Amino acid sequence: STFLASVTAAKPKIADYPFTTLHPNLGVVRIDAREFVMADIPGLIEGAHAGAGIGDRFLGHVERTRVLLHLVSAREDDVAAACRTVREELDAYGHGLSDKPEIVALSQIDLADEEMRAEKMAALEHASGTAVLGVSSATRDGVEPLLRALMAVIEAARAEHARDADDQREPWQPLAGDG
Repeated sequence: STFLASVTAAKPKIADYPFTTLHPNLGVVRIDAREFVMADIPGLIEGAHAGAGIGDRFLGHVERTRVLLHLVSAREDDVAAACRTVREELDAYGHGLSDKPEIVALSQIDLADEEMRAEKMAALEHASGTAVLGVSSATRDGVEPLLRALMAVIEAARAEHARDADDQREPWQPLAGDG
């Protein structure tokens, strides 16, 4: 929620306790004269796919996204376990969520010293199998590179969707974007 509030005009409830986010929050992100809608959903806990917590109520909405941004707090003792829990819940839920492109970021990096940040980012990279970005909503450190990474994935998905739509059209139908 803090990240959404820092990159959009959305005003989600922000507090330092579990289950602060009870409803999905939406905001429009603008980066480099382009924009996309970002959704903040309640956090997923172990067993969410089977109804634990409240995140399972919103997983259906996540099916419509083009990319997943997984923020793991630098305040977590075991960032790798936190990452694996969400991955396992996405896999268990099914419906193609675990196949979606994902960007993983260590958030709240302003709360960790350089050594701790490096350790946690390495652990996250190992657990996720992907490069990890660092971000701080409070200081805005790493925000623009993260938004640009999201935009790149979204634009690639949009282009692929347009190609697929053009491939599916009847020969007499105009191309996507044609008048």
